[in-house]
Amino acid sequence: MEFRTFQTQWGAEFISHDVVRFRVWAEGQKEVTLRLTQNDIPMMAAGGGWFQVDVSGVTHGTEYLFVLEDGMAVPDPASRAQKGDVNGPSVVIDPRRYPHANHDWKGRAWEETVIYELHIGTFTPQGTFRAAIDKLPYLAELGITQLEVMPVSQFGGQRGWGYDGVLLYAPHSAYGTPEDFHAFIDAAHGLGLSVVLDIVLNHFGPEGNYLPLLSPAFFDENRMTPWGSGIAYETPAVRAYMTDAPLYWLIDYRLDGLRFDAIDQIKDPSPTHILEEIAGRIRDALPDRHIHLTTEDSRNVIFLHPRDEQGDTPLFTAEWNDDFHNAAHVFATGETHGYYQDFALEPEKKFARALTEGFVYQGEVSLQTGEPRGVACGSQPPQFFVDFIQNHDQTGNRAHGDRLIALAGADKTRVLLASLLLSPHIPLLFMGEEFGETHPFLFFTDFHGDLAKAVREGRAKEFTGHAGHDGDVPDPNEVDTFIRSRIDWNKVATDEGKTWLRLTRSLLALRHRYIVPLLRQRGAVEGTVLHAAPGTVAVSWRFPGGTLSLALNIGERSVALPNVAGKTLFAWPEQPDALAPNSIVVKFADGEASL
Repeated sequence: MEFRTFQTQWGAEFISHDVVRFRVWAEGQKEVTLRLTQNDIPMMAAGGGWFQVDVSGVTHGTEYLFVLEDGMAVPDPASRAQKGDVNGPSVVIDPRRYPHANHDWKGRAWEETVIYELHIGTFTPQGTFRAAIDKLPYLAELGITQLEVMPVSQFGGQRGWGYDGVLLYAPHSAYGTPEDFHAFIDAAHGLGLSVVLDIVLNHFGPEGNYLPLLSPAFFDENRMTPWGSGIAYETPAVRAYMTDAPLYWLIDYRLDGLRFDAIDQIKDPSPTHILEEIAGRIRDALPDRHIHLTTEDSRNVIFLHPRDEQGDTPLFTAEWNDDFHNAAHVFATGETHGYYQDFALEPEKKFARALTEGFVYQGEVSLQTGEPRGVACGSQPPQFFVDFIQNHDQTGNRAHGDRLIALAGADKTRVLLASLLLSPHIPLLFMGEEFGETHPFLFFTDFHGDLAKAVREGRAKEFTGHAGHDGDVPDPNEVDTFIRSRIDWNKVATDEGKTWLRLTRSLLALRHRYIVPLLRQRGAVEGTVLHAAPGTVAVSWRFPGGTLSLALNIGERSVALPNVAGKTLFAWPEQPDALAPNSIVVKFADGEASL
């Protein structure tokens, strides 16, 4: 397959083998100068607030800045790489330099997907793209098929989750170079692993965002988000920046998809919503590859996820299902603070509904907000829902970054893990979950001065009255907060770690053997709640080719097994006569046996 690059409207790009075009939208400036190494070159006004200049003799790795009319030098908002942090020089990158070994890779079908969410900075002790490559054979052997990498766009400081990115086109320099990220993706493809990038298009971080100086019209003060002024998506230059970025990552880096963060905060008054435009452009540009686009949206809506007559997805592929997590969490822990209050009443019934239907809230009134939330989702197949029992948000947004195993105990967590991996929804594991990791995943940043103080105080205030808060919230800016969040790979070699890995490996083998073929079938799937009582849930899913059933008990007393026909695919403990506390049974009946 021929290597392609994507020509964006912003940034520095080679237009021939040794000529680079530098282009920036700076409608707030009367003049802009390109500082190239030690030379200052006036940029020409190109109309509509655009400035550009073509420069010959530029090579890969050349450093540059844009100098504003007051003499202030700033990085390129569409920088492809930074020399150091977000405030320093940008670097010219030639994307043709990386020799992809797996250039014929076209991705994997969505039905096969088992997602592994990871944060590059804490996934290994080194916290780099190159170091993460060494762990990829382990994940492929385990049965993982897709890596979901938390945001890597350059953000302020060295440490952070990545959701405060300000240079959307540049891999975070602390993780490595663009070539290093290429190598990570290429190595994953060589092992049969897809790579999806979490991308943030709803706001910019608080440090290193120079767009208000270059182009104040990039933002709309009347359109507020939780992070400040909203983005003016309807403005042509802004729209170009935001719509080109996803295509750039997919084409230049050969990524297999994107996860779009908090899209409920992307408010666009345009006739065609910017997200629809992004998805449509991606589908048009990459028709011959398996490209998976998932969304995170607290509204529980499906208008961005239509399906054609063949069941294919012309826009977005699937949705993160926070309802599943929230219902499972309350079911297992009994916590009812904050947004968990919406799942406090009869949590077993809400968990059963999440398993059989997907969204728990499909128009019902939220106790937390007092407003209706969600829409009916019966038109969506099971693989529309990306489920998880923990992820970066649900772990790191606790005061002490507690993982589920620390809250519910290993036995309940094991049962819920089995229900996650053997349901027909798409499962997501958070890094370390596969071996029973107990290290926390905390909220960490690397800010300084007044910004660090504001983040520290805001974080402490956020948890007043919350479960998991004992009055002592780790300082996000302390290096130790980051270090404590690293995966402890030594646990893999312990007896407990080996036990967890055997369980995860066996569950994923069963999923690939039995569940994935069901998801490949065309036709309606009917989910049914068979039983729901405190601590106990039994459900089934009827496919055209058979019926999958699941019964579990995380209560304190044994209960009778539901009378469900079929072959036992999995039981914990093995071959139970009844559903003992902390047990699960999964069965499958094919053809007429399921009727």
